[in-house]
Amino acid sequence: MAETTTKTPATTEATGALVTSQGSTTIADTVVQKIAGLATHEVSGVHSLGGGAARAFSAIRERIPGATASAGQGVSVEVGEKQAAVDLQVVVEYGVSIADLSRSVRRNVITAVERMTGLEVVEVNIAVGDLNLPGDDADDRGADTGRVQ
Repeated sequence: MAETTTKTPATTEATGALVTSQGSTTIADTVVQKIAGLATHEVSGVHSLGGGAARAFSAIRERIPGATASAGQGVSVEVGEKQAAVDLQVVVEYGVSIADLSRSVRRNVITAVERMTGLEVVEVNIAVGDLNLPGDDADDRGADTGRVQ
């Protein structure tokens, strides 16, 4: 019971920082989306984020000079005043334990979002949409070179 009493003030302080007598702080969905995306990419075994169409569009966008990949690709969020929920669509590397990877991604996303925003992350749902096989990236690079150099 002492632990529950100790935890309650910590949660109140974290969410209380967003709404005070001096004003309130709102955090845009895109901010949480980017934090979650970057935190997911930090986990070893995650190849990429997003479904097939999103990844194809991102690959085209990366070839445009000055364009960059979106940190929020494959991430959708719901953000309230005190809580956030995150949905991820990931592509994992072949040979990685998906159960272990999911635990690591979930832990990393929750830690990053809560630390940076003060929002309580109530859930992180992970959909594994594809598997990156050895040599998949090498085949893509070979197609880009063309016949003449």
